[in-house]
Amino acid sequence: MKTMRLGCSTLEVPVIGLGCMRLTGLSRQEAHQYLNTCLDLGVNFFDHADIYGGGQCEELFAQALPMHADAREKIILQSKCGIVPGVMFDQSKEHILASVDGILKRLNTEYLDVLLLHRPDALVEPEEVAAAFDQLQATGKVRHFGVSNQRPARIALLQKYVRQPLLANQMQLSIPVSNMIAAGLEANMTSDGAIDRDGDVLDYCQLHNITIQAWSPYQQKEWKGTFIDNPEYAALNQAMAEIGEEYGLGKTGVATAWLLRHPAGIQVLPGTMNADRMKDIVRAAEVTLTRPEWYRLYLAAGHILP
Repeated sequence: MKTMRLGCSTLEVPVIGLGCMRLTGLSRQEAHQYLNTCLDLGVNFFDHADIYGGGQCEELFAQALPMHADAREKIILQSKCGIVPGVMFDQSKEHILASVDGILKRLNTEYLDVLLLHRPDALVEPEEVAAAFDQLQATGKVRHFGVSNQRPARIALLQKYVRQPLLANQMQLSIPVSNMIAAGLEANMTSDGAIDRDGDVLDYCQLHNITIQAWSPYQQKEWKGTFIDNPEYAALNQAMAEIGEEYGLGKTGVATAWLLRHPAGIQVLPGTMNADRMKDIVRAAEVTLTRPEWYRLYLAAGHILP
């Protein structure tokens, strides 16, 4: 598996990780088999959140992949905190520390490789985040830190107080859902794609050596499901099928290769629980799309060029 450094750290991670939100859709035995298949493929980066399955995804992960010393050293665990579902966002020091303790207990591990703040908290006090991160690092509970779904100004605000570099920003990104790319391409235009909804986050993260982690990389807009084999994206699926024939990839693999082709150095976090689909995704790590192929897919998804 091709690897990359996460942000400005020395932590080597695979360019493909596994988002574990859907893990509870598997039995314990199925999860055991699937997680070991991922490891065999070189996918040893596992992304969690304390709200996934109300914590059950983390519990099942630890049951399916026991965290004895040898196994723990071979995997990279990332989790997220800061959401109280249906109630509020909470990035207070007290909540962050309590959340990490819960995550570690459920995952049956002594430390997280990476902790992300899951969503922006309107009432965040950056000094409290900094204090929490310092304590987590000093006690060895968390080794690296980052954010998720956050704009450049919020990242800069946090980084003013947080001593540790924020290594990653986990954002929704796929061929159709790529406004952060479209806004840059359609600069100085009055088109819909020119609307900057993310504050030039892609350029910002590239400038500051922050890894974009792409979540829901095969989803269409407005949570209507995948665009793979979706008749509403007929042109895109035809383009993916034709390009896939050139590289021995399925459509999911081609969609993955499209993300990996971007020079920002994107880490892709599919949430698939299907072994065959994951094998296709992993094969994409060895493929470099040409510039014409990349733009063909971009246009086939309905984007424009000025």
